Amino acid sequence: MSAPAGGSDHFIMRVKAVTRDLVKYCGGVVRSGELTGRSKSEVSRWQHVETPDIIDLPATLALERECGVPLVTTVMAEMHGRRLTDEASARSAASINAHHSALLRGQGELSIHMAAALEDGTITPAEAELLDRSASDLENQLRAFRSGLAVVKANGPACAAAPLRVVGEH
Repeated sequence: MSAPAGGSDHFIMRVKAVTRDLVKYCGGVVRSGELTGRSKSEVSRWQHVETPDIIDLPATLALERECGVPLVTTVMAEMHGRRLTDEASARSAASINAHHSALLRGQGELSIHMAAALEDGTITPAEAELLDRSASDLENQLRAFRSGLAVVKANGPACAAAPLRVVGEH
């Protein structure tokens, strides 16, 4: 499916970015093609910013069902000022420390990529693509962290499932 005429470039770039993540979560281009009944060339076009093709609704539903993460649906909701709630992540309040750790790692990676991109004073399209991927990962980590916090606010205090240990301890 080609992007609609007059569609927001921002929206199309966001859909392509999360489609790339969705394809990765589902096992890559070949596996995603098998799940949707589409060729690997078509699946590849959905992900690349140079092509006008975007993922269609039946393919979105098939891939989101497979990986259990509504990435494209979330972007569609956000573009209309809405937000989805992720009950599976919300039930994992006990892993809030893990979510926080992943969030900090993601922020560090984004900062490293940004510093490298700004080194020469110009952000190239390739650097923008790398930054967008890092930002997308960070956005997913932030969403999981916020879901855990929402559970704590709704259900009361949460404790870590297990005490922290030094790696290698038995």
